[in-house]
Amino acid sequence: MNNFQIETAQNIIIKQNVAPVSDRILAFIIDMLIIIGYYIILFLILNSLGYKPSKSLIVVYALLSLPVFLYHLLFEVLMNGQSPGKYFLHIRVTKIDGSKPTFGSYLIRWILRLIDISLASGSVALLSILLNGKGQRLGDLAANTTVISEKKRITIEDTLNVDLSEEYKPTFPQVTLLSDKDVQTIKLLYNNALKKRNYTAINAIKEKIIELTEVKTDLRAVDFVNTIIKDYNYYTQQM
Repeated sequence: MNNFQIETAQNIIIKQNVAPVSDRILAFIIDMLIIIGYYIILFLILNSLGYKPSKSLIVVYALLSLPVFLYHLLFEVLMNGQSPGKYFLHIRVTKIDGSKPTFGSYLIRWILRLIDISLASGSVALLSILLNGKGQRLGDLAANTTVISEKKRITIEDTLNVDLSEEYKPTFPQVTLLSDKDVQTIKLLYNNALKKRNYTAINAIKEKIIELTEVKTDLRAVDFVNTIIKDYNYYTQQM
């Protein structure tokens, strides 16, 4: 998943997570299935009412097809940048600076769907998204919008991170012998053991850390492991 940063006039950095192309395609398929379902229900209702093919029926179909014609524009306006497909995939249309799009922005995107998606079967949109780097098809470029993912991204840095006070002083410089993967595993096992009050497991974690780092300590296992995690964070933040 690509991401990019925007610096606002107030010098605030906004990090945008671009919606993956796969999610956008799946959202499009969901929307198409909803539209197809609407047409099937419409046909069954008209058929049950005894309507037969005629010029007047074509007019009726045209009128009843208006919601489909306006489908994406209406839903994105009413659902704050989401169609039902985008809602299920947790993606949303937003301005490139992170603000909420105006009606004009949605309208421009909708009009250019004709070129991006309808006439070119989505190939123009796909090529533009892949080359742009900010998840923008032609409609997005014209409207200064993009489609972002609202899914929570969990990285190794997130699982390692702990809050440290500015006055924090590390105790064990040997923690630098450990890797991110080591400390990530230690933290996950430690937190799980702590929740279950499994002090035998915490003691085992302590012994494993001592084996890897050759640290000598008289600290209790709980305090020792907690200190190791904090110390590792301290040293990695200094890099």
